[in-house]
Amino acid sequence: MSETPLVEMTGIDKAFSGNQVLTKVAFNVKKGEVHALMGENGAGKSTLVKILTGIHPRDKGQIKINGEEVSFTNPKQAEAKGIVVIHQELNIIPHLTVTQNMFLGKEITYGKTGILNHKKMKAETVKNLHALGVSNIDPDDLAGDLSVGKQQMIEIARALATNAELIIMDEPTAALTDREIESLFKVVNALRTEGVSFVYISHRMEEIFELCDRITVLRDGQFIGTEKIVETSLEEIVKMMVGRELGERFPSRDHNIGETIFEVTNLSSKEGLFRNISFGVRKGEVLGVAGLMGAGRTEVMETIFGYRKKESGTVTLNGKLLNTKQPSNLIKAGIGFITEDRKTKGLVLGSTIRENIALTNLSTVSTNGVISKSKEKSLVNELIKQLKVRTTGSEQEVKSLSGGNQQKVVIAKWLGIEPKVLILDEPTRGVDIGAKKEIYSIINELTKNGVAVIMISSELPEVLGVSDRIMVLHEGKITAFLDRDEANQENIMMAATGGSKA
Repeated sequence: MSETPLVEMTGIDKAFSGNQVLTKVAFNVKKGEVHALMGENGAGKSTLVKILTGIHPRDKGQIKINGEEVSFTNPKQAEAKGIVVIHQELNIIPHLTVTQNMFLGKEITYGKTGILNHKKMKAETVKNLHALGVSNIDPDDLAGDLSVGKQQMIEIARALATNAELIIMDEPTAALTDREIESLFKVVNALRTEGVSFVYISHRMEEIFELCDRITVLRDGQFIGTEKIVETSLEEIVKMMVGRELGERFPSRDHNIGETIFEVTNLSSKEGLFRNISFGVRKGEVLGVAGLMGAGRTEVMETIFGYRKKESGTVTLNGKLLNTKQPSNLIKAGIGFITEDRKTKGLVLGSTIRENIALTNLSTVSTNGVISKSKEKSLVNELIKQLKVRTTGSEQEVKSLSGGNQQKVVIAKWLGIEPKVLILDEPTRGVDIGAKKEIYSIINELTKNGVAVIMISSELPEVLGVSDRIMVLHEGKITAFLDRDEANQENIMMAATGGSKA
C-alpha cells in the first residue's frame, strides 16, 4: 500500500450562516485502502465529503489529489479526477429503466451518430450487476418498481462501472440483505487489491471492523483522530465519537410485563405477501420482529396500520376489534407507526419541527377545531426537550437536521398521541451509536409506562439487545417465537431462512 495519499485534506474550515460546521479538519486516504469516516450524526462527515466533491466550497484549507492541489466547483470535476460518491439518499430516477439509470449522462452511442446503442448498454448493465453478484434485476425494469435494496445495488454498480480511483460510500448497506452485503464486500476487497480506494461511512460497527483498514473520527466538526483498525477497539472508537465512555450498548430491561393487550389473528395480505399471521403483544413488552429482506415484516405492519389492504384477519386492542381500513382509525385508537423510510413516509422535510410534530397531534393542540398556539408550543417544546433533539428551535426545518435528530422528531410525533401500541420499523437505521442508545432508552421508558412496542430491525445485535421476545418471519410466514433467554443469532438466522430454531 503506497504511503503517498491519494487524497489529502488539511485545515478544512466550513461555516453555514455563521454556524461553524468544520474546524481545521484533516483527512487523508491512501491508495488501495478502505478508510472509515465516522462520527455522530451532525459531526460533519457529509459536509467534508461535499467539500471534497465540489458540492460546497471550503472556507479555509487545502485539498490535494495525488499530490496536486485541487479546488472542485462541482461533482463532475471530482468525477473527472476519479472520485465518485454513492449517497445515502439514492439518486435513482424512478420512471427510467435500470439501464437508463446506469448510463444517465454517459450514454453509449453508435460512433458519432448520436444514436443510442441500447443493446450494448443493456449488456454492460447486466455485466456490472453480475460483478456484484446480482442476477435478479432485469435491465428493462423500471427502477421505481424495485425495492430500496435493489435500487441501492444499481447505484453501487453504476459507481463501480466508472473506473473510479476513489469511491465514497455513505451507509451503502442500510437497505441490503446479508447476501447483498457479502457480495458488496467481495467486490470492495477485489477492487482494493487493484488499487481502488474507498471512504466508507457507516454506523454499523461490525462492518467497520470487518472491512476497513483505518478509521478517522470527527466530533462536533473537529478532527479527533485516525487509527488503524487492527490497533483499536469498539470501545475506543465510541469514546472518540461521543467524548465519553458509552457504557453498556443496550440499556438493561428489568421492569414488569403485563397481560396481552394487542392481538393479530389470522391476518392475510390481499396482495398475497403473507398468510395467516397471528401474534400478541403484552403491556410493557418489546416484541422484536426479525427476518431477511422480503420476508414480509414491513408489509405485515403496514397492513395492520391500514396502509395496505388485508384479505382476512382481525386486529384487537384490549379486546376491542379495530377497523384497519385506514391509518386514522388506528391513530385514534392509540397506535403509532414509525416507518422505515423517514424521509418520504415519516416526515415533511420542508416543514418545521413544530409543524411535523403537530401533524399527528392536532386534536391535542386544538380547541373546538382551532389550533391553540400556546398548547402547540408547549407540547412541541416538551417533546424536543424530552427527546434531546439538537436544534436551534422548533421553527428549524426538519431537512436541515442530522439523521439522528430527524428520527427523534419522527418519534416525537407519535409520543404526542400517548400511544398504547407503538410499531417501530428500523428505528435506528442511519443513526449514530450515541443516538441509538438514546432511542433504546426512549423505548425502555415507553415500556415502563405500559406501552406495547413492536420493533422491526435488520440488525441482529439490536433485536437481541432490545427485545423481550422475538418473532421471526420467512417468506410471509411466522417460523419462530423466541424468548429472550433462548434467542441468539444462530436461532434467528435458522428460522429466518426457513429452518426451525437450532
